[in-house]
Amino acid sequence: MSRWLEKIQSPSELQGMTRDELYALAAEIRREIIKTTAKNGGHLAPSLGVVELTIALHLCYNSPTDKIIWDVGHQSYAHKLLTGRYKDFSTLRTLGGISGFPRRSESPHDPFGTGHSSTSISAATGFAVARDLQGENSEVVAVIGDGAMTGGMAFEALNHAGHLGTKLTVILNDNEMSIAPNVGALSNYLTRLRTDPAVRRFKGDIEYLLRRIPAIGETVVKAAQRVKDSLKYLIVPGMLFEELGFKYYGPIDGHNIDLLVSTLREVKTRHDPVLIHVLTEKGRGYRPAETNASAFHGLGPFDINTGKGLKKDPNPTYTQIFGSTLVQLAAEDPKIVGITAAMPSGTGLTEFAQRFPERFYDVGIAEQHGVTFAAGLAAAGMKPVFAVYSTFLQRGYDQIVHDICLQNLPVVLAIDRGGLVGADGPTHHGIFDLSYLRSLPNLVLMAPKDGAELRSMLNTAIKHSGPVAIRYPRGTCLPLAEETRVDLPIGKGEVLRDGTDLTFVAIGTMVDVAVKAAEYLAKCGISAAVINARFVKPLDQDLILRYAVRTGRIVTLEENTVVGGFGSGVLELLTAAGTACEIMTMGIPDSFVPQGSRQELLDLVGLTPERVAETVGGWLGHRQVSHG
Repeated sequence: MSRWLEKIQSPSELQGMTRDELYALAAEIRREIIKTTAKNGGHLAPSLGVVELTIALHLCYNSPTDKIIWDVGHQSYAHKLLTGRYKDFSTLRTLGGISGFPRRSESPHDPFGTGHSSTSISAATGFAVARDLQGENSEVVAVIGDGAMTGGMAFEALNHAGHLGTKLTVILNDNEMSIAPNVGALSNYLTRLRTDPAVRRFKGDIEYLLRRIPAIGETVVKAAQRVKDSLKYLIVPGMLFEELGFKYYGPIDGHNIDLLVSTLREVKTRHDPVLIHVLTEKGRGYRPAETNASAFHGLGPFDINTGKGLKKDPNPTYTQIFGSTLVQLAAEDPKIVGITAAMPSGTGLTEFAQRFPERFYDVGIAEQHGVTFAAGLAAAGMKPVFAVYSTFLQRGYDQIVHDICLQNLPVVLAIDRGGLVGADGPTHHGIFDLSYLRSLPNLVLMAPKDGAELRSMLNTAIKHSGPVAIRYPRGTCLPLAEETRVDLPIGKGEVLRDGTDLTFVAIGTMVDVAVKAAEYLAKCGISAAVINARFVKPLDQDLILRYAVRTGRIVTLEENTVVGGFGSGVLELLTAAGTACEIMTMGIPDSFVPQGSRQELLDLVGLTPERVAETVGGWLGHRQVSHG
């Protein structure tokens, strides 16, 4: 039963609460987060780690006038609960419900939408400069995790913000670093000195008096400054940030509300960039998450009592098949190198890292570097495989163009989470990759219809002399009857079903949809052929043109935006060939797709077998298509 959350409609209502009441509120927030993520899945451990920090932020800052920007947004659940979304919190990550990330359209307390990492300091700098240009008087705070700080964009922003010197607060939420007691005690002592206004005034008075010493005053001050800086370089962990133009506070205990509040209130009196280093514990308050924070970073529904996931599909995932196949290939070829951008488990490279540690590289949240690092490896004679989520590969697009494709280097891009990914929503759907990769010269682009084909595609890609991208979905597939790998002829598709009235030309996950839709149409007397294209580039021109002439109608199917995607490529082929053929391109509409279960979203965009059959039947003049 809620005692505090149901009363809090605005963070301003935190004012006046006692210390004990604030900690009771923190416990209540944790219970609500655990309960909701157990039902809906979500990013549990990060949000549990910042509960006290979130309370302190809303005690000290006047949101939404003051801007609080959460990097990535994995840790924003407590923020949502304190900003009027408690009643809707049970809908978290569901179709039509509140997002698992900050969303501008969802609340005025979300000034900037997030979902990808390392963006908060750049955005906060923009808010701060806009504030200054418009003559406003408000605070701007960016909360960024230590993981997101591995992204180069964060340091680009720090460099710029420090150079500008405008009022801005960055909170570095460090939930990984372990500090020994003596170092921690020293750091807390230094922090108390830094945050005590009396000490700051005393320092200023001493410098003023020294400077007034005739002839030698300025020299004495400079000598003292050199000694002070030398000591700081030895004992203060934040000198990097100070050199970038930020005043450094910390490390401080991120679960001590009193200390957080006193520090934040002191920082508000400053008029320059400040970085506060806060130490927190991921998963705090839920034992399974405390002991295995990585497993509880982002997860599906689970049992609260045991922490174990629910409804586990016994079938293998595409990610697992990729990972096991790469291990087998690497055992045969010592030139294969595995690369990930801070997601060894998520991309299926854990076993590879264990078996071949000398050939495994986690570059951190740095997709741009990961792509060019792979290009360098390839140029030097290695066979790099960069495993990365589709939505995150977008960040390395320029490097794919210039560093891989322009030089025609044999890099394999293993693109996981292609298509709709479900509850993480529009920031994580991989629905643009076929479009943004299809236009690149030299690149071979393919997508498997099942796990067995993924194995063969990876086998083919490793042997190819140029760049290859393999795009596969999140989720499971049928178990492999046998673990064989074959070489696929580049640019050759296959006919899975013959027909005379129309031809489905499908790619990846939509191949199975096309087969089932063809079965529904057959019950209405419509004979549909099905081609598994396999390759988005190069297309199997002969096969597609032959069936275009034979059936006179082509329907393309892809789990990608219809704008510039696979269907556009087929349309370009038919146009260039001058083939008199009717064509319908089916895929993701030209809009961002919301969150929801994968099945709900496929139905929403009309890409289930039933919806495809209905659409095609209507196109051919059949009012109703049987699904029985």
